[in-house]
Amino acid sequence: MSKHIVVDPITRIEGHLRIEAVIDDNNTIVDAYSSSTMFRGIETILKGRDPRDCGLLAMRICGVCTGTHYQRSIEAVEHAFGVTIPKNARIVRNLIQGALYIHDHVVHFYHLHALDWVDITSALKADPKKTAEEARKWAGVAGERPWTDSESEFAAVQERVAKFVKQGRLGIFGNGYWGNKHYKLTPEQNLLGVTHYLQALDMQRDMAKMMAIFGGKNPHPQSIVVGGVTCVQDIQNPSRIALFKDLLMTARRFVKQAYLPDVYMAGTMYADEALDGTGAGLKNYMAYGDFRLDDTGFYNAKLLFPGGVVLGGDLSKVIPVDQSKIAEDVTHSWYEGDKPLHPFDGKTDPQYTGFGKKENGIAYLDTKGKYSWIKSPIYDDNRVEVGPLARMIVGVAAKDERISEYVMKFLKNGNLPTKVLFSTVGRTAGRAIETELMADVMVEWVDELAANVAAGDLSTWTEFDFDKVSKNAKGYGMAEAPRGALGHWVRIENGKVANYQAVVPSTWNAAPRDHKGRMGAYEASLIGTKVADPEQPLEILRTIHSFDPCIACAVHIVDTKGKELGVYKVDTACAI
Repeated sequence: MSKHIVVDPITRIEGHLRIEAVIDDNNTIVDAYSSSTMFRGIETILKGRDPRDCGLLAMRICGVCTGTHYQRSIEAVEHAFGVTIPKNARIVRNLIQGALYIHDHVVHFYHLHALDWVDITSALKADPKKTAEEARKWAGVAGERPWTDSESEFAAVQERVAKFVKQGRLGIFGNGYWGNKHYKLTPEQNLLGVTHYLQALDMQRDMAKMMAIFGGKNPHPQSIVVGGVTCVQDIQNPSRIALFKDLLMTARRFVKQAYLPDVYMAGTMYADEALDGTGAGLKNYMAYGDFRLDDTGFYNAKLLFPGGVVLGGDLSKVIPVDQSKIAEDVTHSWYEGDKPLHPFDGKTDPQYTGFGKKENGIAYLDTKGKYSWIKSPIYDDNRVEVGPLARMIVGVAAKDERISEYVMKFLKNGNLPTKVLFSTVGRTAGRAIETELMADVMVEWVDELAANVAAGDLSTWTEFDFDKVSKNAKGYGMAEAPRGALGHWVRIENGKVANYQAVVPSTWNAAPRDHKGRMGAYEASLIGTKVADPEQPLEILRTIHSFDPCIACAVHIVDTKGKELGVYKVDTACAI
């Protein structure tokens, strides 16, 4: 007899996510539904605003993706106005976004995803000496020295965790599924993972400083404006650039000596799940492309990450992205609408219909009707997955030299076939591969910035005539966020925002079924997954976390009946 599992909320993510899964008599998932219970009203808030202010408001969509929404919004307005930014501004924006990628990916793996692979209490049984051997072994696979191989350090971490357990104060490690049959690391490997988890807490602080150097602060930097950047003194000060590079080099070393080896370790120990494709899901991948490497134009520049679509896991073919083929469907979303709409014409009109049946005190989703605040994006009549793995898949399919080199090096070092990429393990590995690539290329960018300024180029902003270009225009900012393809679309009339829509990575991935009944990426990725213990659905968490959900981005200021909660007016012209 089938069982209905409800995991609500999914923890260790940003925002509120509910997963319902149906498992058969063999504890295999045969159906799944993804639902967000938060409404996002940012698009409505932006209507009637000066388009130059959109970025500062749109970035509040999320405090994790921080400057990504900010930059996409600014780029959408720049595209509408036909503004091309100076070289220094392009490089600085790349550095801010690149720092975000490294920070976000490291935080995700260790502090949001690692506990799906690492059994904390098992680490108490580890031998610190053998743990040091494991550290050297997996760093060697990556061709690096270990971040740490100190027996005393491993013993100290083990003692700290033991005290937490003895006192019943596991804190951040509380309520885990410790001892679950689907934990596969040895005690020593678990202790190594726990040690790096704690060290990453310190590392991520310095990674955040990198974003603040040119961004002004973190989260929510404020140095990006329509036409360029405002961090003029930071760009012209060699010591600021040197500080950025110093922090970058330390972060880069942690990525290569801790993060990558840990992913090799997890990938090897869970190789059976990678080989059988557990968590593969749609196997349709899309990337808009990002990180302009030259100044040849807004959407003409060579990109670090090429854009494209790969369908059915076919690496022999990549389809160019056409933004006109993007639409959002609300058939199973709590919004009004009866057909998929392109973002320029998109609407965000809530229509909350509630949950469905209630059994044994549990209210289940109305899966035949509307069951999520997330819309269902469609690309050219395909459901697709976005994210780091998608960028690596598209890069390999497009025969991008740099991406192919990093992906193939990872597979060769781990003695793994290409097919392992199409799995939960592969999705986690794709993020690590991208992080190493990003850390390396950012060294080139920071040197490029220093050289350009030293040569006398101090330009940071392109002047434009707002009254002339803003009367009636529309534009889009389509690039990548750490979690995947991110687009902001703006339509401007008489100098004000007439319509605004953001289609974010977790909208693509966490979406419910569409008008044809086709699953979103989260839902599809769970089908066929074997659950060891339905009371401890570790496998569901592992696969869903591999996407790095950011539900606050996908959905946000009305109550469940659509009632307006408040109206506020801010007078910015108050007398002093």
